[in-house]
Amino acid sequence: MLKTFHPLTAIAVTPQAVKLLLPVAETLTGKLLLSESLAEELNLGGNPAVETYDHSLAMAIEERWSTHKALIFSLATGAVVRLIAPLLHDKQTDPAVVVVDAMGTSVISLLSGHQGGGDRLAEIVAEQLQGKAILTGGANGLGQIAVDCLGIPFGWRRGTGDWTAVSAALASQKPVAVQQTAGSTLWQGYLPPGHGFNFSGTEATAATLAITVQDNLPEHQGHPMAQWHPRLLWVGIGCVRGTDLALLEKALLEVLARENFSPLAIAGLASVHLKADEVGMQQLAQKYDLPFVTFSAEQLAAQSVPNPSAVVNQEVGTPSVAEAAALTATQVYGEGGKLIVEKVIVKQDQQAVTVAIAQGKREYIGKPGQLWLVGTGPGELSQISPAARTAIREADVLIGYGLYLDLIDPLRRPGQICETFPLTQERQRCQRAIELAQWGLTVAVLSSGDCGIYGMAGLVLEELEKVGWDGQTPGVEVFPGISAFQAAAARLGAPLMHDFCAISLSDLLTPREKILQRLTAAAQADFVTALYNPKSQKRTVLIEQAQAIFLQWRSPDTPVALVRSVYRRDETIVRTTLAEMLNFPIDMLTVVLIGNSNTYNYHDYLITPRGYYANA
Repeated sequence: MLKTFHPLTAIAVTPQAVKLLLPVAETLTGKLLLSESLAEELNLGGNPAVETYDHSLAMAIEERWSTHKALIFSLATGAVVRLIAPLLHDKQTDPAVVVVDAMGTSVISLLSGHQGGGDRLAEIVAEQLQGKAILTGGANGLGQIAVDCLGIPFGWRRGTGDWTAVSAALASQKPVAVQQTAGSTLWQGYLPPGHGFNFSGTEATAATLAITVQDNLPEHQGHPMAQWHPRLLWVGIGCVRGTDLALLEKALLEVLARENFSPLAIAGLASVHLKADEVGMQQLAQKYDLPFVTFSAEQLAAQSVPNPSAVVNQEVGTPSVAEAAALTATQVYGEGGKLIVEKVIVKQDQQAVTVAIAQGKREYIGKPGQLWLVGTGPGELSQISPAARTAIREADVLIGYGLYLDLIDPLRRPGQICETFPLTQERQRCQRAIELAQWGLTVAVLSSGDCGIYGMAGLVLEELEKVGWDGQTPGVEVFPGISAFQAAAARLGAPLMHDFCAISLSDLLTPREKILQRLTAAAQADFVTALYNPKSQKRTVLIEQAQAIFLQWRSPDTPVALVRSVYRRDETIVRTTLAEMLNFPIDMLTVVLIGNSNTYNYHDYLITPRGYYANA
């Protein structure tokens, strides 16, 4: 289930719309909103995915407008416009609105296409309905990344500037200078061709994009500018018990202004455990939408700080609160860091607040990461499940073998991070995926076929176990795919209608003796058998041994099929026999399917009887 747009509501007013949107709402962990009369007519009153309203639809939409991330309508576009027009406020806060036509063939991104994710949601819904997403933004027409969405995966916050002018410059294919002094540069390596960003600073540009923790930067050479702020700053705070919000906020803003730091670049507030219930600090964190984290006095006392205090040590058990808490937070959440503002004491009346700022090496994303283990099927886009296609489109990062990424290239978003690893680096693939998910990104690890059948799912889980995964964060979800032996069977007819097994002949991870034992057991037990990885340039003997073993237990005329690159452009299918199978080309892209003692050919179809007639 995909929760990116949670809370989400889909709105239907006809039975046909219910048929279209109920599966979509369930897949996106949302709700389907119906009138009470329609829900009663369709007997959906007890469905947990359905909500009803007993007043006007306009009131029901208004009730959800400020609390929802997304609304999906199956209504006429004009009707939707009239419903939502009185509710529009600001594109930074309005929910994504998507409109689906009556047949589900067109999915229109109507509102908050960039920042609200409406464009991505329209693509996801279109994938679910096998329709077409209608995206009207300038960046979409050029196949480019939207500048006001660029930092969202990394938890960056949008700062000041003329965002409309900067976006217009890119949409007009004019160069935009990038001044990045903070935050991850991972995004730079995966921009689509003709992206328009100028990183050298040597060319004439129409606008400037600044990525920094600083605030109030001047316009670059008179051109419009916009700012993203990576959340790298951890603010350590100490105060006496009962300090009110006003003084805490005053102290924070004074220190930030003095150093020219933006409040939007704050990752979080930090203090000692004794302050965990400090009401003013909790209010400050809530007002600026920040995490408030605390550490034990022992943790803070272990930090080396420039301004330790014997008085503070006597009172709370650590010689530093603000400086030590800021540094500790960067080590826990920011991969380490350094103190960039030593403690500043701001006094008012009889109260005082101590503030210090440390900068982490990696920005705080602010959401739990996700690991999606995705099976992409045999290689043809039409064979990928709608859920897997949605996961591929929605992920921040795609990781896989280069060939797998090439095969799903039409599903990739402009600017989507795609990291490739060679066939021999499966473990490194997993480790990288876990690293990025632990940071807070949504990472899809791609496997051909089914990710749980000779795929990456098991190895990812093994690597998670090694790092002490708690089973919750990052979240893990498996998206199944059609395995190669299933795809091969579909091309051949019905060879898997009775008991079958799959055996890999690769001895890189399995001892050769064990492979021979399994081949003997499968042959003796009369299983229909699919052989994966049957032959490589260096490994040529095992397939010969496999044939010899099966010939001990099966007739030489036993049907065998050699299916190479199934469902891909260079697919080849050879129908032969057990005795003749080695007379044809076999390689690592081939699935060898050996029938059982009852399997037979009828015209071009391979059939293994299920046994119904024999038992009748």
